[in-house]
Amino acid sequence: MDRRPAAVRSCRRADEIGFATKPELAVDMITAAIDAGVPAAWATADEAYGNSAVFRARLREHRLGYVLAVSCDHLIPLDGGKTRVRADRVAAELPASAWQRHCAGAGSKGPRFYDWAWLDDVCTDADPDDAGHHSLLIRRNTTTGELAFYRCWTPKPTTLAQLVRVAGIRWTIEEAFQAAKGQVGLDQHQVRRWDSWHRFTTLALAALAVLAICAADAAEDDPANTGLIKLTVNEARRLINACIIRPISDLAHRLHWSQWRRRHQAQARRSHYTRRLNLELQH
Repeated sequence: MDRRPAAVRSCRRADEIGFATKPELAVDMITAAIDAGVPAAWATADEAYGNSAVFRARLREHRLGYVLAVSCDHLIPLDGGKTRVRADRVAAELPASAWQRHCAGAGSKGPRFYDWAWLDDVCTDADPDDAGHHSLLIRRNTTTGELAFYRCWTPKPTTLAQLVRVAGIRWTIEEAFQAAKGQVGLDQHQVRRWDSWHRFTTLALAALAVLAICAADAAEDDPANTGLIKLTVNEARRLINACIIRPISDLAHRLHWSQWRRRHQAQARRSHYTRRLNLELQH
């Protein structure tokens, strides 16, 4: 009797490809992208990848700068690796002058301001001869005080503003995953075989790409100062449903509602941005 789990028995390719951790899978994907000539200078990821020394080492082999989140109990090598201290303990011993306020990019409710501390020339791993620059980046929420920690490496000297920008890029990735799940059902598959899952995922990502292209094309054609936000993936999907999938009784009416939503979203965005900027000016 085959006593393997049902999910393994039903996945025909399990024996062919074997088990791999998430960092190992990510390294394979990054290597394939670089070999294919995809231009890339930075990598950023969450704690599942940042805590992996092997993953960080492989990125350095590819000469990819990285800003990788690590857990609060991650041991930070100091003094050339002679001592290791928990990341949260390092943060607790920092003076007030170590923190600088920077914007990590635009969010749905305005600029995302955080306090940042940057410890340059620390976090050297076991290969100090990689001819790069190791550092620790710490982010502090200006409202709650919550901390986040990042192991950083760059092949050439960089600035705090650049590392902050890379750390903030992860927000757009999370947003893309949310759009994929909410708009094209990326997480709605009811399959257990690898082939079925692969076909479903490919179709969902293709649908998301079509929506993204429609939104990007419309953004280039939109005149300035219309009082509307740019066409989003969500709104593109609504318009396709209204104009193509569903019977059209009154196209002008549906387009009017689309403009109404985008106009009010633009007003809400301006209000959020004004509030955020006013709070920053008060500090």
